[in-house]
Amino acid sequence: MTERDEIGIPLLDLQAQNGPLREPIREAIERVVASNRFILGPEVRAFEEEIKRYIGVEHAIGVSSGTDALLVALMALNIGRNDEVVTTPFSFFATAGAIARLGAVPVFVDIDPLSFNLDLDQLEAAITAHTKAILPVHLFGQTCDLERLSRVSEQSGIPVVEDAAQAIGAKGGALFAGAVGAFGCFSFFPSKNLGAFGDAGLVTTNDAALARRVRILRAHGAEPKYHHALIGGNFRLDELQAAILRVKLPYLNQWTEARRKNAARYNRLFRQANLPEPVLKTPAATADGHIYNQYVIRTNRRDALRDYLLQQHIGCEIYYPKPLHLQACFGYLGYTEGRFIQAERAAAELLALPVFPELGESRVDQVAERVIGFLKRR
Repeated sequence: MTERDEIGIPLLDLQAQNGPLREPIREAIERVVASNRFILGPEVRAFEEEIKRYIGVEHAIGVSSGTDALLVALMALNIGRNDEVVTTPFSFFATAGAIARLGAVPVFVDIDPLSFNLDLDQLEAAITAHTKAILPVHLFGQTCDLERLSRVSEQSGIPVVEDAAQAIGAKGGALFAGAVGAFGCFSFFPSKNLGAFGDAGLVTTNDAALARRVRILRAHGAEPKYHHALIGGNFRLDELQAAILRVKLPYLNQWTEARRKNAARYNRLFRQANLPEPVLKTPAATADGHIYNQYVIRTNRRDALRDYLLQQHIGCEIYYPKPLHLQACFGYLGYTEGRFIQAERAAAELLALPVFPELGESRVDQVAERVIGFLKRR
């Protein structure tokens, strides 16, 4: 029995997205194979030009993953041992992991309970003389308050590194995710709104000097070849992945609109069910340009609902079951349970439902019906 047989409505269906693009993707792969240019060739350069126009930035540098995008951005800012980087405790591990790998100190600030993004009201109080960067996350496809982040950065002189791994194409007002900070960092992991056929990532910036530094660092710090002014890493984007992403990028806007349509239908159905909080709360759109990398509901019956949906062969996922400040590897930071109440509540109450572009109205209705029925019975 295959996974598609087991899960009647999957959390994500890559076959539905990639299947119709099979021929142009195959042609792109064959183009790379015929060229025998597999590392930092014409496909990477072309993709960087196309994606920088899409995001609206001066420079885009393809890298090996979203994690490496964060890492090389921090390296380019000379973040190192004992430097402090203010960030969120409610994110994928790479957000804080990249900071710690450089010997720097993740300084956590609790999240806003509506957007689940960094609580900017608490941000400034966390800044000290040792703070060298601010690393917000545009979680689930919704931006932080980009204008306010920009003001805090300008007033404090501390650069912002945007973790936009889940937010390709997301906007806050007139501003795109990844176009505001010193750097924007994106992931093209296959499950993202714009997904590669493996690991791939991107760093964006409007600063030519920083862009040049990232380009050097992604190739072991060498410029020219075999002459190393910096200690970098192997953070290069493959030609094959760049070629595949070039095929998929023109479809991103229509995929995003389909996600928004699915989310709006969920919202309408759940609103009509008239279930009170904390039994059910739909995602709050605190920014106009939410792209719904995930559609995440909040319920005080989360674990029981998850088990029920999986029994009904409906895919769902917990993002994230344990906040970063309570992860064993960060025990040395000294944070204890109860320190970041909103992040801990979110970890106990959030559940992602299917929202992928090809889901369609009928399956949205089926998922909503199961959720509503279960929560009303309980």
